[in-house]
Amino acid sequence: MNDNEQMDKLHFLIKCLEAEMPEYAGYALPDDPKQAFDLYRALCNVRMPSGDTGHTLPDDFYTVQSEVLKGITVEKGITEAADLPPAGLDHRLFLWQGDITTLKADAIVNAANSRMLGCFSPLHGCIDNMIHTMAGVELREKCYQIMKAQGHEEPTGEAKITPGYNLPARYVIHTVGPIVSGWLTGKDKELLASCYRSVLSTASGHQLESVAFCCISTGVFHFPQDKAAEIAVSTVRGWLDEHPETSVHRVIFNVFKESDREIYREILYPSGTNARTGQNQK
Repeated sequence: MNDNEQMDKLHFLIKCLEAEMPEYAGYALPDDPKQAFDLYRALCNVRMPSGDTGHTLPDDFYTVQSEVLKGITVEKGITEAADLPPAGLDHRLFLWQGDITTLKADAIVNAANSRMLGCFSPLHGCIDNMIHTMAGVELREKCYQIMKAQGHEEPTGEAKITPGYNLPARYVIHTVGPIVSGWLTGKDKELLASCYRSVLSTASGHQLESVAFCCISTGVFHFPQDKAAEIAVSTVRGWLDEHPETSVHRVIFNVFKESDREIYREILYPSGTNARTGQNQK
């Protein structure tokens, strides 16, 4: 897709969203592809689920949205989970540094909030925002349906599964991690471990083989990075050991920050082994 085609498609998407939300219709259409995508993304971020508003988008919106999002992902470069080298001596565990929305796995994990509707802050850099952005507006709609049927906010430590829509991943598994306020408590640690167990149980229940975890709770939820990584690895190993018949045989620890990569390398690569970087080379 050339720049002119992409601009035409983004302008179409923006006009559809502005027609649905006239309070945001005063923005001029950008003539720069990045600015146009940012405006489209911001409008998607603030858009309420249609079940709440009664608004609907035209069928063409979803077709064009899919072309734009999948095209951007291809340009970024898709990484195949099946091609990643194992981390250290445990061939069930993998370490990869990169953009989780470009990873082709059976499922990627979203660090959600208790509303489970994604991040409503325009252009926010959290993983919840990025996953919803690149999956498309269908993801918020699906999460809304799940939460409406549930009738209450998502408890910390549990998990829900949705399709991946426009992501390379087939599914997204959403889990709400603990929010650390002040001292790290034993309850915080147990709730984080419960996130990992719940995700793996959900993946196994759907006969999935590969699951990619983000660093749950370590961002704005303030869980210390080193302790979170220790819990992540020990919990995943323990769960896999306890469930030898599970379909899940490839668990990827996805990191974005260099500091997180170094923490996981220290845990996953025993002293004396040849540590691989796990870094996205694309």
